[in-house]
Amino acid sequence: MDHRLLEIVACPVCNGKFYYNKERQELICKSDALAYPLCDGIPVLLESEARAIKLDETNS
Repeated sequence: MDHRLLEIVACPVCNGKFYYNKERQELICKSDALAYPLCDGIPVLLESEARAIKLDETNS
């Protein structure tokens, strides 16, 4: 994933910053505890596609 993209995209729920989880291929919003998937390197920024994560997962 292009890290320049992380500087541009924001969480669609809170407009917060994302953190990239390379292992799971997800963008993590720590504020909302949501993980958005990447499909072929493209972020799927639909709240309906995000998965809720536990607080300890946000430390990744």
